[in-house]
Amino acid sequence: MQVRSLVLFPLAVLPAWLHAQTTPPPPDADGGALAPVVITGSGSADQRWRGAATVDVVDGSELRNGQLQINLSEGLGRVPGLVIRNRENYAQDLQVSIRGYGARSTFGVRGVRLFVDGIPASAPDGSGQAANFPLGSAERIEVVRGPFASLYGASSGGAILLYTQDGGRPGEVRAGVAAGANGLWRFSTQASGQTGTAEAPGWSYTLDVGKFATDGARPQSSAHRSTANAKLSRAHEGGRTTIVFNRQSAFALDPQGLSRPQFDAGTPLTTPQAIQFNTRKSVSQTQAGVAWDQALGNGHKVELMGYAGQRRVIQFQSIPVANQNPALFPGNSGGVIDLDRDYWGFNARWRLQREWQGGQLNLSAGLAGDRQTDLRRGYQNFVGSTVGVTGALRRDETNTATTLDPYAQAAWQIQDWTFEGGLRRVGARFESSDVFLSNGDQSGGNRYSAWLPVLGVRWQLSPQTQAFASIGRGLETPTLNESAYSVGGAAGFNTDLNASRSTQTEIGLRGRNAAGLWNATLFDIRTRDEIVSAGTVDGRASFTNGGSTKRQGVELSAEYGMGNVTLSGAYTYLRARYGSGTASIPAGNRLPGLPEHQFFSQLAWAPAFASGIGGVFTLEARHTGSVFANDANNPTTALAERHTLLGIGARFEQTTGAWTWREFVRIDNLTDKKHAGSVIVNDGNSRFFEPGLGRSLSAGVELTRRF
Repeated sequence: MQVRSLVLFPLAVLPAWLHAQTTPPPPDADGGALAPVVITGSGSADQRWRGAATVDVVDGSELRNGQLQINLSEGLGRVPGLVIRNRENYAQDLQVSIRGYGARSTFGVRGVRLFVDGIPASAPDGSGQAANFPLGSAERIEVVRGPFASLYGASSGGAILLYTQDGGRPGEVRAGVAAGANGLWRFSTQASGQTGTAEAPGWSYTLDVGKFATDGARPQSSAHRSTANAKLSRAHEGGRTTIVFNRQSAFALDPQGLSRPQFDAGTPLTTPQAIQFNTRKSVSQTQAGVAWDQALGNGHKVELMGYAGQRRVIQFQSIPVANQNPALFPGNSGGVIDLDRDYWGFNARWRLQREWQGGQLNLSAGLAGDRQTDLRRGYQNFVGSTVGVTGALRRDETNTATTLDPYAQAAWQIQDWTFEGGLRRVGARFESSDVFLSNGDQSGGNRYSAWLPVLGVRWQLSPQTQAFASIGRGLETPTLNESAYSVGGAAGFNTDLNASRSTQTEIGLRGRNAAGLWNATLFDIRTRDEIVSAGTVDGRASFTNGGSTKRQGVELSAEYGMGNVTLSGAYTYLRARYGSGTASIPAGNRLPGLPEHQFFSQLAWAPAFASGIGGVFTLEARHTGSVFANDANNPTTALAERHTLLGIGARFEQTTGAWTWREFVRIDNLTDKKHAGSVIVNDGNSRFFEPGLGRSLSAGVELTRRF
């Protein structure tokens, strides 16, 4: 059985960091920094070895083997520079940031672009959700960091790309169940194959259907989710056509965050307001896309992609009844959010690959566009004395976000050198049309634009070692939600809120040998007009620009094999500080939501078993440094302490003919360490803390049949 795994004690991995880590792909190759413009992609190690971009690749088998296969955070702890934490609150999605980008998000994902099979899981305004990532059928996940990430467009401080498996021969049917603490269970089934014959193949297909549910670790935290993903692809002479479809429906109660005294109480508390108002969220989303590419001869190729979808969200919050009194708080938009979103987009690209001046030249240019239209309504969350129900209308707007970005990229590889460059012109237009005017006219709009250049170089020092460096600019726009209200409670769209602009540089070394792979990277990020909270007035949360910030750090990662033992780990040091500051944020304060130190290590042992039987035992450690939850850096009410979590696991595999059984069992948080699993940044009620799970047992079994 092939084994690729990770983890171990923190200090034990440090001597081995010079022996491992997945190597990055070139951004202009399929599967590289612009891969999401098409659904097809290639993730070969050789391609990643040739480029200057920083990309970690996690195989789909590593995401599934020995895991519950519910949250993206399960398999990505090994990626340096990435903070991804499970809130244990399925009403708010995961907490995700890359090198500090996206850390301010209180729900969903901001500042980091998400893609599934080349189709954005992020909206044009930069907001996104990772809940619809189909882990059961994933071929691989690529995590892009560094300057080349900006070639994905605005709000691309980093990118996470999931590619699903292609059906082939032999076909395969797979079904699995898993169970964990707090009544959690998951059932999923996958089918893949190819029509036609080996000599005349037809359509390749992959189908992934699953459902999970949990009672939740705290009162008011139960959830369930159903997903369906389908992918069809067919090669034709000189090209390929791919069709994808996905559907998700979910419901989750919302336990909300805890204040410091509540968190210190030491029991799985839920704030009383959440239970009183029965806070909850329901989501349904349907999306389809198609991609087509065709070789034109003489090294030319054209690629086209289009997608469209619809998303519906209804969320009940715990805003007090008194705060929704129209006479006292006319600007309040109520405690029930009703969002109906239609969205679509396209990407068209031309490629040229040929020899030039003794080297290999790759050129590409294209145009990408996306649009979302949100019908956003707000209602009071009470009727008479009954709370937690839909009441009177308090908000009725249509919000739109449109982007249209031309881009170009070039890479030239000659002998031991690769030179790469790219340029994207990002343009975003936000508009709001308000028809509920009794609480003030919120109509308005704003435009954001910038040129985003990137340059990179890779130098092959030896067959086993490379040096690389890159520099680029980025632009992060506010989301429609952050732009909705002016500072100070005044009516109108926040036209004073600017996009933040950053310059990012990195330099590093990476290598590989028979024992493993390794990577070491230094980075520096300077940002001006950082988007920060401006507080809440009359029930309206507003945002402003908070001066400059500086983020500097180092990323180390390695994987080292010694016979039937694999040792791997990842370490990130991130110093993130406000520079100029504001009247409410002193210069030198730490950016909230970010640990300065983060470490992951794993020791995996695969002993010899009888023929047809395999097994792996793992010992794992994850360390997270202290995290401030607000810009003020209040040490008594807004500081989540550092913690180290240990875990052990075992998985087994037996193959008999066309049948394969896989089983796993694992224990997380082995020492039952009390800790904050995540924080809600700048929460207006100072309920910053979301408790992490205590000691928890999970297990699962999967059966595969080849045909």
